[in-house]
Amino acid sequence: MATYANLPAPSPEQGLNRYLQEIRKFPMLEPEEEYMLAKRWVEDQDTEAAHKMVTSHLRLAAKIAMGYRGYGLPQAEVISEANVGLMQAVKKFDPEKGFRLATYAMWWIRASIQEYVLRSWSMVKLGTTSAQKKLFFNLRKAKARIGALEEGDLRPENVARIATDLGVTETEVISMNRRLSGGDASLNAVVGSDGEGATQWQDWLEDEDADQATDYAEKEEYQHRMSLMTEAMQVLNERERDILTQRRLKDQPVTLEDLSSVYDVSRERIRQIEVRAFEKLQKRMRELAREEAMVSA
Repeated sequence: MATYANLPAPSPEQGLNRYLQEIRKFPMLEPEEEYMLAKRWVEDQDTEAAHKMVTSHLRLAAKIAMGYRGYGLPQAEVISEANVGLMQAVKKFDPEKGFRLATYAMWWIRASIQEYVLRSWSMVKLGTTSAQKKLFFNLRKAKARIGALEEGDLRPENVARIATDLGVTETEVISMNRRLSGGDASLNAVVGSDGEGATQWQDWLEDEDADQATDYAEKEEYQHRMSLMTEAMQVLNERERDILTQRRLKDQPVTLEDLSSVYDVSRERIRQIEVRAFEKLQKRMRELAREEAMVSA
């Protein structure tokens, strides 16, 4: 698609504030207008129509990209990867299937970002074991759960708690926390200085009026992911499903010690079952996602 060169691009030199201001200028599309633009692209390869669809969803791509701001990667690059995913979505979007572009684009945007995160993660050798991967993607959530969001090194008691909850060593928690520190920018950070009051990053990501199409898309995606996970869970036996649910799918995970008492095995055995079950679940979800992608292509 020949629209990429004409898009505003975030860069360290430009600054995210200016980029977010620029993309806010592009109007959101009404359903009928989006449908007609999509038809023009599908039937006539009209690049102007494709460009309008892409630019009208740049705020969605930026909003999703902000959700990955805690991985210590340049935010401008994460947003650029989100835009690549958005363009792929526009390229393959079929308006005749009856849903909005935002619904379809979310999958492509997240897939593009996640591939970039994992690729960058591998390049800097943050770790390769399943436990380290879990730590990489869940450290910020674990810190938030125990109220340990302060900058710098974690307190010893918090390190111990996170290591136990995530099934990794305390050394791995300390190392990963130090690697990821410094790249975490808050959506509440103040940008701009026009003298008219403080403006936050999040103020630039959405219209003042609620975007019902995006809200519906997010709800639909969540429901679809839950359905996908429920189907994938069928590859696990009853004990694996219970341990994985107790350890990873609850807001307050059950400790290894408690589960070891329930099943009358060691804590290490519970951890092994949890890791094996998670790996089986991941493999099945990837298979289901590939099957789904082949149907949609």
